[in-house]
Amino acid sequence: MNLFGSQLYRIMEWITRFAFLQVLWIVFTVLGLGVFGLFPATTAAFSIMRNWILGNPDTSTLKSFTHYFKAEFWKSNRLGIFVTMIIFLICLNIYYIQWSSTFTWTYIPLFSFMLISLLWLMYLFPVFVHFELPIFQSLKNAFLIMLISPVQSLWMVLSLISFAVIVRYLPALGFIFGISSYSFITMWLSLHTFRKVDHIKAARNSNGS
Repeated sequence: MNLFGSQLYRIMEWITRFAFLQVLWIVFTVLGLGVFGLFPATTAAFSIMRNWILGNPDTSTLKSFTHYFKAEFWKSNRLGIFVTMIIFLICLNIYYIQWSSTFTWTYIPLFSFMLISLLWLMYLFPVFVHFELPIFQSLKNAFLIMLISPVQSLWMVLSLISFAVIVRYLPALGFIFGISSYSFITMWLSLHTFRKVDHIKAARNSNGS
């Protein structure tokens, strides 16, 4: 197989992986009755995407997805309570802004809260599946990592906005690759941030010793 053929095969392989992961996410979300299946399925999707990015492809994506879904079912649903609360507060802010007749200084903290909350949520699942910490520690670490990673956060926002623009004109792509693309973008950039944090810790430890 020539170089072009091998590259094309590689691209098609990843497209198939992404599509299959999306199907699994939808099926397991439905099997969990939607509300209870959403967060375990999302956690499983992020876990598998992490393995793929780190060069550890699963021997059976279905088997691995099922394992992560079951293992993290209750813990991820507890995390989902926090995520739901944050999204609810963001929606309240949007509702307030839409129905306010004039722009006031109160918009500044509202926009700040929404921006910080959205960035926090982007890091939350990557931190949750990568470090395997208790929920409170995952929340804390995701927030701290978000604060010290403005460049990676900017890349996340730009990448997700770009994908959203594409989906706007090609809605089918969102249905076929939505959660797969979202988990890939946030996990890939988060892993770069995690490595940077590890290097900082290693440097501090060497200086301290």
